[in-house]
Amino acid sequence: MEKFGVHNPAIELETVGLSGAASVRYNFSAAALYEEAIRRGEAELTAQGALRAITGQHTGRSPRDKFVVRDANTDGQIWWDNNKPLSPEHFALLRADMLAHAAGKELFIQDLVGGAEEGHALPTRVVTEYAWHSLFIRNLLIRPEAAALPTFVPKLTIIDLPSFKADPARHGCRSETVIACDLTNGLVLIGGTSYAGEMKKSVFTVLNYLLPAKGVMPMHCSANVGPDGDAAVFFGLSGTGKTTLSADPARTLIGDDEHGWSENGIFNFEGGCYAKTIRLSAEAEPEIYATTQRFGTVLENVVLNEGREPDFDDGSLTENTRCAYPMHFIPNASETGRAGHPKTIIMLTADAFGVMPPIARLTPDQAMYHFLSGYTAKVAGTEKGVVEPEATFSTCFGAPFMPRHPAEYGNLLKELISRHGVECWLVNTGWTGGAYGTGKRMPIKATRALLAAALSGKLGQVEFRADPNFGFAVPISVDGVDGGILDPRSTWTDKAAYDAQAEKLVSMFIANFAKFENHVDGGVRDAAPGVKVAAE
Repeated sequence: MEKFGVHNPAIELETVGLSGAASVRYNFSAAALYEEAIRRGEAELTAQGALRAITGQHTGRSPRDKFVVRDANTDGQIWWDNNKPLSPEHFALLRADMLAHAAGKELFIQDLVGGAEEGHALPTRVVTEYAWHSLFIRNLLIRPEAAALPTFVPKLTIIDLPSFKADPARHGCRSETVIACDLTNGLVLIGGTSYAGEMKKSVFTVLNYLLPAKGVMPMHCSANVGPDGDAAVFFGLSGTGKTTLSADPARTLIGDDEHGWSENGIFNFEGGCYAKTIRLSAEAEPEIYATTQRFGTVLENVVLNEGREPDFDDGSLTENTRCAYPMHFIPNASETGRAGHPKTIIMLTADAFGVMPPIARLTPDQAMYHFLSGYTAKVAGTEKGVVEPEATFSTCFGAPFMPRHPAEYGNLLKELISRHGVECWLVNTGWTGGAYGTGKRMPIKATRALLAAALSGKLGQVEFRADPNFGFAVPISVDGVDGGILDPRSTWTDKAAYDAQAEKLVSMFIANFAKFENHVDGGVRDAAPGVKVAAE
């Protein structure tokens, strides 16, 4: 077997069964991975110097093909209602067949780290079949110092072989695509998909399993910090504005997707960003756009014109076009990926029913209720078959990546909020003056003004009213913001229609939360909404 690049003497490929590989490229640089990806026909160079790859039939994650090994260690720890079990026997067969498939192939290895806080970091070895996958994960995770590589010992190994096709009958899976996580032995096997995001989210899943046992809260969120060290965390599902609102030129970006909250403060799990690029523009998001115009960035499923210029308005391959780049490509990114305990938590929702106010203050019990609910709404055109607003509840704002029961994360978050006196706000970036199709999108200028007031502490000093539907505190007036939008019912021409819509949304919240009621205390149960129709 040939070996290339920076050889790590601590690597024993026999320990993972890859000694039969034809060659292994260790910790190749971006330039070397470019050459390999282009030589092998995996990707092509854009006019500006980025590397563009197409993932084929899988243009997003395959959550129905993700499995967790159910063994003596995980049996009582995993939320099996949300995670598909795989027997140790099936996993052993899958591992043996994937390793046999790897024999004679050229492979790439990157030794990286998930987690910027040393005591809670996860050393991760990623073995890939594709060179561009190796560059992708090199961008997304944290790179150890070169001096640390000779003694690098992984606690997690990921083997990613897109050309391997699983056999459901033999391997106990659903299809030819499989993402199998052995949490006990620290091994993830990915086959049958070229979508690189599966590697990133596998690291997140493993950290979500390991960290709560150490009293560390893993979070699917973005985070930034102000010049006075006032850190803020932004929870939110796709389309709520998480990336856009956390990208503030007046504040330092800690990270855009995954973080931990330990006894020392918050820390980024990643060393890079994986941003959506559909309809990306230099005017609206100049910093992210700039990363797509330079060497080192990976563009995923982005259409190129004849001059190899990216066309970010073209969604013919997928609406889920992406770019993957290291954090230092963003000018105001944190060099350490760390900050102190958050002063503010923002929970973002895009309420397409037009019921929720643009901002509301949450008590710790209300914060846990809305964290476990993880509400937003889909609107027509975002997904096939969606013709009117649909409520989406993704617990902890990231259900697909949560191995443990949501109450475990929710209770930990509530305790941290109370211990550190964190101010919590629910911010609605959805619709006002009516539901989707009748009303209009919440003005971004108003959202930014309310967010700035919340982060500065000024918003906590204004007069509040109790929302008649959700019970949380809503500001009555805020300088620089049209007071009308602060009371959503007043923005509707048809008040009876608003009341009916509010009753509908509240009932969906209550129905969704029923599965959590036996896992939370009375304070959180009492934070549930209840319709109290306002007087005309």
